[in-house]
Amino acid sequence: MSKPYRPEAKAKSVRRRNRFAAVTAILGVLFVSFSYYFYQVFFTPNVETKGQPTYVLIRKGQSYKAVMDSIDATNVIVDRLSFRFVAKLMKYNQLVKPGRYELKNGYTNRQLITDLRAGRQSPLKLTFQNIRLRDELARKLSTAIDTRPGQFDSLLSSPAYTKSLGFDTTNIMTMFIPNTYELYWNSSADNLMQRMKKEYEKFWTPARDAQAKALNLSRAQVSTLASIVEAEQQQHADERPRVAGVYLNRLRRGMKLQADPTVVFANQDFTIKRVLNVHLTKDSPYNTYKYAGLPPGPINLPSIASIDAVLKPEKHDYLYFCAKEDFSGYHAFARNEREHLVNARRYQAALSRAGIMK
Repeated sequence: MSKPYRPEAKAKSVRRRNRFAAVTAILGVLFVSFSYYFYQVFFTPNVETKGQPTYVLIRKGQSYKAVMDSIDATNVIVDRLSFRFVAKLMKYNQLVKPGRYELKNGYTNRQLITDLRAGRQSPLKLTFQNIRLRDELARKLSTAIDTRPGQFDSLLSSPAYTKSLGFDTTNIMTMFIPNTYELYWNSSADNLMQRMKKEYEKFWTPARDAQAKALNLSRAQVSTLASIVEAEQQQHADERPRVAGVYLNRLRRGMKLQADPTVVFANQDFTIKRVLNVHLTKDSPYNTYKYAGLPPGPINLPSIASIDAVLKPEKHDYLYFCAKEDFSGYHAFARNEREHLVNARRYQAALSRAGIMK
């Protein structure tokens, strides 16, 4: 027996199908929209540095909010809301790691958060230049990494600590070979010191050690003499082996080095351009006019070129030199004091003509 025709039931069924189709369509649109949004916030470039390298520094123990604020402060995140949204989704708030991170141009939110979560830091480059005093070195090291003020000064002036590295407080600076080193900003002070010790040992190859032994000098003495050579000849590295040869000749003969840069260092007045008799009276082990032999430590951080100039000096019989009167930066060399006095008078006259009195 057939069921009776009920038009109202059929209409209701049609309405249900239409509602289902409408809901399905809406859900489909929402799914596509959200999928597109998620793709956008994860995979669309969101860092714009305008050609300027940009970094964020995250200290140990820094809060997630403070990190987000630091990143915002760089002004290179295009859409900050989407960046924070992705950071939350990727649970970065649970994985904050200290370090120095580059906010790379063209990075997506996902790429940047991945680097931050993984602690994938950007190493910094540390170079040593124009450093004469231990406290200058301490300040240089302290500004390179995240460390307490004065920590390096304490390490460099500690007899026990410097001894543990094979040095003393007067020659510890010779451990720092001027070069460019890559390191991480959140390295500890001790880690950096140990790194410099390893670099020092790598620098002193068997060949260099053999050259130092042939000169009857220790590694520290080579660097100390190299610091004097560099101070004497800052402009023309090609003349440094000749200058080194002069000082080695004087050392072998038991003569005082009489190096003007050591007198400047002893007086701790680096504005001195003309060493006068008053400066020579300074009582200091660094005054090589007053005391024979090498000073107890370097008067600067000598370059590799200057160290090698000492290890491979020019062989000659010169015992004296002074700057040339033409101010070219080169020197006039002499075998005896009579020749030297002639050269020195020429230079002193040139200084007087130039109005350089001190």
